[in-house]
Amino acid sequence: MEYIIGADIGTTSTKAVLYDQKGNVLEYANVGYPLYQDEPDMAEQDVEEIFEAVVDAITQVVRKSDVAAKDIRGVSFSSAMHSLILLNQEMEPITRSITWADNRAAKYSEELKTNGLGQKIYEKTGTPIHPMAPLSKLIWLKTEKPELFNQTRYFIGIKEYVLYKFFGELKMDQSIASATGLFNIFDLTWDKLALETVEITEDLLPEVVATDYQFQGIRKSYAEVMGLPEDIKFVIGASDGVLSNLGVNAVDEGVLALTIGTSGAIRTVVDQPVTDPKGRLFCYVLSEGKYVLGGPVNNGGIVFRWVRDQLFAPEKETAAQMKIDSYDILTEMASTIPAGSDGLIFLPYLGGERAPLWDANARGTYFGLNRNHTRAHMLRAALEGIVFNLYTVLLALEEVSGSPKSIQATGGFARSALWRQMLADIFETDVTIPESFESSCLGAAVLGMVSLGMAKDLTVVKEMIGVTNAHHPNEKNYTAYRDLLPIFIRLSRQLSSEYKAIADYQRTH
Repeated sequence: MEYIIGADIGTTSTKAVLYDQKGNVLEYANVGYPLYQDEPDMAEQDVEEIFEAVVDAITQVVRKSDVAAKDIRGVSFSSAMHSLILLNQEMEPITRSITWADNRAAKYSEELKTNGLGQKIYEKTGTPIHPMAPLSKLIWLKTEKPELFNQTRYFIGIKEYVLYKFFGELKMDQSIASATGLFNIFDLTWDKLALETVEITEDLLPEVVATDYQFQGIRKSYAEVMGLPEDIKFVIGASDGVLSNLGVNAVDEGVLALTIGTSGAIRTVVDQPVTDPKGRLFCYVLSEGKYVLGGPVNNGGIVFRWVRDQLFAPEKETAAQMKIDSYDILTEMASTIPAGSDGLIFLPYLGGERAPLWDANARGTYFGLNRNHTRAHMLRAALEGIVFNLYTVLLALEEVSGSPKSIQATGGFARSALWRQMLADIFETDVTIPESFESSCLGAAVLGMVSLGMAKDLTVVKEMIGVTNAHHPNEKNYTAYRDLLPIFIRLSRQLSSEYKAIADYQRTH
């Protein structure tokens, strides 16, 4: 038996999973790191803390397992998209990793949208215009931090930094490149118009390689620390979103993957690059001939956490004393409220929003409050608002690629029967929950297996997952949601003209 490690460099932690060739999990490690928010709209991470977490996570799964190091064929990577790190002439970082959640480039994103240049770039790159993308971040840096911008030798992301430390090679995979806003997804090269817009040349960016590219010859000191052979191969892999689709077997036409973790996304695989005339959807590379079309949202489980911390502090404390999960208590409370929360709607835009609004200034709203509403109503309305917002992303996706045949749902929310049923009711379709542990890690492992000759093609993933739950729409519930959804959609549009005003007020005061 041969083995492979799938590693996912995420926003809050790095996870590593040791798999056998059948996709069975042998060991798992999860090493976290902080997010630095020293000023409004900042969201940065320390590059060395992340690198150390990667080394630690891989070390843990190797050391804890009974597998001989020589039988581990390789390590294959997933990572979060849109990160930006500036390296100087000595190849040392002169910034932290500026993450997708950083909104300091909001002003420049709006300018790109207003002058029409943004849509032209989007139509070539498949990355919606938003401060998350390195495209906008580079304009912001050049304008507001020219001393950093001008001393930069390379603009890279976090995965490129980790692999450079391991191998001394600076490469970026096509999947991560296609999420920068600088990469033409049709001819798979750095886009001329995008580079002209940010006023850089492609020699300031890494060489772009296919997602099955292999590194070999890891630096001896790191091999010794992790317990890996020096000749082991590392596969560059792809981004976490597209690999999550692979990891839940949502790679066939018409199969949708829906994920709600801290944030969320809806994605489907298409066989050629496609963009949305309205600029609402992303299109990123998975592998040769496979692209992932979809929309990400900022506000998933993080909204549930906010409700818990701000509205249900006593219940949180009680759960801690009883040593039970506070979220279980809250979902039980939410289940006592009827579908539709007796006419209370929550727009869940606590951290701006990406799809379908693509507005970093968007803010949250309770609408319809009256004296009969309780904290439990506010709780359920918040959970419903998360799913309502994802449903509006689905509507955009249907415009571009047609109606889905099935939905595969994953993420932390999938542990809750209430959320699973809510999803089926609001989407009015059957929802299945694949038995897939850490879908991005599994997707990275499968991509690595194909690259290393351990599997024939990506369809091998079908044999590695099962279905643990299937949920069907409840007619009484989806009838209630049908009446509320149009109000939710109109509200999000009508309030859009005021989002910038209130965001500016908050920044000022």
